[in-house]
Amino acid sequence: MGTDMMNITARQDTFRMVVDILSTLVEEARFNFEDDKLVIRIVDPSHVAMIQMEVDSAAFESWEVAETVLGLELSKISKLVQLAGAGDLIVMNYNDAVGKVEFQVGEIQRTIRPLDRQNMQEPKVPELDTNISVSLTGAKFSRALKAADQVGDLVTFSIDQNRFSVNVTGESDAVNVSYESGELQELVCDNPVKSQYSLQYLLPLAKRIEATVETVTAKFGENYPLRLEFTFADGGANVIYFLAPRVEGDA
Repeated sequence: MGTDMMNITARQDTFRMVVDILSTLVEEARFNFEDDKLVIRIVDPSHVAMIQMEVDSAAFESWEVAETVLGLELSKISKLVQLAGAGDLIVMNYNDAVGKVEFQVGEIQRTIRPLDRQNMQEPKVPELDTNISVSLTGAKFSRALKAADQVGDLVTFSIDQNRFSVNVTGESDAVNVSYESGELQELVCDNPVKSQYSLQYLLPLAKRIEATVETVTAKFGENYPLRLEFTFADGGANVIYFLAPRVEGDA
């Protein structure tokens, strides 16, 4: 019998953000509780998108952890979190001898049996080579993608030294959202590039960070994977989101 043990407490909004972001790609995830942080790496079933999330122990109200790895079904946690108010605290504890995860939300006590983590492989984080990046608010990023979604399923990101644009051209309609460099938090671009991505993956994420993320940094190149990075929980949680490009000839 192992000795995995943990007891943590977090605000409802922190727990909810963790689960909501992961749920954009998968139904279950492997939670790695380390001495000083929570680390989660997931890839969608089609291997098109990937998330690496690290939540520092300081983002939690309390953190007592002996290194523990748990496979968890996200929908069960999501339903529990929705019962909590915005200011409520959620207590989560696990003892390997018992073999169950216990959640406490006010007067509600919920027990969940973890999944078999051996069948949950973690993806390798890719190293992308691009110096082109743009930083903007989560609200602006989300609004641009919502506008793009009105016209089509594939969105083109374009960037040059002066502006960042999001556009979609359909059979009869088109939409373009353009931000000049002065409207952005940062723009770094040596030469113009553009790349196309699937809104099927981007839009669910954008909706979840619209009101909660101050800065989203996007890095990409010509027909190149997209790397999005942002923080939440007052900077205590870092998320890196990778998305493969859609190129000519893709189904």
